[in-house]
Amino acid sequence: MASYTGLLAACLAATLISTSAAAPASMPTTQAAGPPGATGQLYGPETLEGPGGEPVDTADSAIVSHYDLVPGQQEEADIGLYLDLSAVRSPQPIRGTNGGTDPGPQNLMYEKANPDLYARPGTDAGDVRNAKWPMGLSTNRPGLNGAGFARQQNTDELPAATAMAGVDMRLSPHAYRELHWHSAGEWSYILNGSVRVGAMDDLGQTTYDDLTTGDVWFFPAGMPHSIQALGEGAEFLLVFDDGSFSEDATALVSELFLRTPKQVLAKDLKTDISAFDNIPQDELYIFPGTPAPANLSAQNITGPGGAIPKNQAYTYHFSDQQPYVVPGGSVKIVDPTTFPVSTISVALVTIEPGAMREIHWHPTSDEWNFFIAGNARITIFQAPQASQTFDYAEGDVGYISATESHYIENTGDVPVVLLECLRAPKFTDISVAQWLSLTPPQVVKDTIHLSDQVIANIPKYKQYIIPGNTNYTTTNFTVNGNATPS
Repeated sequence: MASYTGLLAACLAATLISTSAAAPASMPTTQAAGPPGATGQLYGPETLEGPGGEPVDTADSAIVSHYDLVPGQQEEADIGLYLDLSAVRSPQPIRGTNGGTDPGPQNLMYEKANPDLYARPGTDAGDVRNAKWPMGLSTNRPGLNGAGFARQQNTDELPAATAMAGVDMRLSPHAYRELHWHSAGEWSYILNGSVRVGAMDDLGQTTYDDLTTGDVWFFPAGMPHSIQALGEGAEFLLVFDDGSFSEDATALVSELFLRTPKQVLAKDLKTDISAFDNIPQDELYIFPGTPAPANLSAQNITGPGGAIPKNQAYTYHFSDQQPYVVPGGSVKIVDPTTFPVSTISVALVTIEPGAMREIHWHPTSDEWNFFIAGNARITIFQAPQASQTFDYAEGDVGYISATESHYIENTGDVPVVLLECLRAPKFTDISVAQWLSLTPPQVVKDTIHLSDQVIANIPKYKQYIIPGNTNYTTTNFTVNGNATPS
C-alpha cells in the first residue's frame, strides 16, 4: 500500500524556492520560480541556527485550563475502568495520576471511539504485536504523576512507513523527558509551549537552548540529550529517521544505572557505592521536575571541549523564519541546506480553504506528513494502475512512497496546516503542471489529447499551492477564459 492515515506525525515537501527577492546569507541560490505575486523566501538565514541568547516567547502556552473528566477517570490507573468519552467535548488522556492534558492537535473522533488507547489502563504495557490497531490512533504511554504522555507511530501501525516514525510527546510544566539517547536520529517540531534542551557530542562539546512553538531541534543517533518543559508546558512532534524505531527502546540513564554493577558505577564516578542507595528502581521516562532557572546561562555547562559551534548547531529557531507566501497559502522549509546537522527535510505548509497543494511527487524520498490543523484529502497514484483517496483531520499521519504522485486539498472551512517530511539532504519535488507546460505542446496534445488552449494555459512556474473556493462541487477553474501568465 502507498499511504495510510494514523494519529501522529508529519512530512511532505517540495523544492519550494523563489527568486523574487534577494536571498539571505547562506540561503540556497538555485531556486524554482514561483507564481506571480509570491512574496518572501522558502528558506531562513543561518542566523536562526543555535542558541538565540534571548528568552523565548512564552505566549503560546501548552496548559489546558478548562476540561471535563468522565466517571472513573480519576480512579487509580491500575483499576482500569472503562471510560466513556463519547459525550466529552475535548477528551483528555488522563487516568488517575497518569498522563496529562492534551493541548492538541486532536482527532476527536478516534479519541472518543478508542478510550483505552487514548487513556491506557495502568495495567497496559508496551505494544502487542500483530493486533488489529484502530486506523489513526496509536497507544498513549503515560508519564509519572501527571507529567505528560507520549504516543507513537511506527511500522507496527503503518507497515509501509519504513523510512520515518513519529512520536507526539507532551510534558507538563517543568516536567522532564528523562536523560536519554536513541538508536535513530531525532528531529522535532514544537507544537505548543516551550522547552529547554541540552546535548553533548563525542568531543565533549555541549549545547543548551530555549525553544518555543514552531522551533526545531535535531539530535543524531547516539547523542545524549535532555528536554525539560518550561513554565507553560510543551507538546512536540518527534520524527525519527527509521520507520521501525520504537520509543520503548530508548536508552535511559535510569536504566543504565540499574543495569550496571554498583561497584563499576562507583569506580567510574569516583565515589562510594553508598552514593547509589537512592537511585530510581524503575525508569522515570517522563516525570515532574523543579523549575529551570529563568536565565539559560545558569545551566549552560561547558567543559574543556567548549560549546558546540553555532554553525554546527542542533537547534533551529524556525518560528522566526518568515514564510514564502503564494496565492492560496504559504510554505517554509528547513532542511540540511540551512540546518546541516539534520537528516530530515521538512516543509511547514499552510493551505487556505478550497486551495490545494499542487499535484507532485518526490523523486528520492518517501514523505511522512502530520496534520496540525484542518481537514484535507490526498489521492495517491501508485504505478502502474493503483490509486486511493484518503481523508485527514488534525493529528493524523500520512505516508507516501517516493515517486508516487499526490496532491493535498483543503476540504474544510479553516486553513490546513501540516508538516511535510522527507528523509533527504534537500527538499525536492516534481510539479506535474510545470512538467507538462515545459514539454513540447505537440507531445502533450498527442499523448493526453488536451486542447491547444488548455496546454497554453498551464503555467511554466511552480505553483506550490493552487487557490480555490469552498464550493467543493465546482468543476470549472478556467481563469477568465485566458491563458495564465507564464
